[in-house]
Amino acid sequence: MNLSNLKPASGSTKNSKRIGRGTGSGRGGTSTRGHKGAGSRSGHKTKIGFEGGQMPLQRRVPKVGFKPINRTEYVGVNLDVLQGLAEKFNLTSIDFATLQEHGLAHKNDLVKILGRGEVKSKVEVKAHAFSATAQKAIEAAGGSIEKL
Repeated sequence: MNLSNLKPASGSTKNSKRIGRGTGSGRGGTSTRGHKGAGSRSGHKTKIGFEGGQMPLQRRVPKVGFKPINRTEYVGVNLDVLQGLAEKFNLTSIDFATLQEHGLAHKNDLVKILGRGEVKSKVEVKAHAFSATAQKAIEAAGGSIEKL
């Protein structure tokens, strides 16, 4: 086998419509463009989303809310999840690499520790941000926090 005898799988390709090849072809005459109007003329082009003068869908649909273009988005990890990790894998230190390893964050994520649940074991936590309740709970259990 070589490049000269490669072929696509049977049935995967179709012949294109041959337009404007006489009336006998079934696609002659107006060549599938219809009669009159801008769309039948050469060089005709409409704007994306143009609906023939009708109010376009993109303008009809109500717009809600506001999302700042430069906001920082965090992946939230709660205290009960940290406690579960610490118990299951017998950890005393939880950092970004540990969270990545256990599928709680991806390499470009920013991690924020949130305050749901409680921490019973003494754990050193390293993350990008902490909520006030999470910070108090970790320090109350004898652990420490470090912002990355």
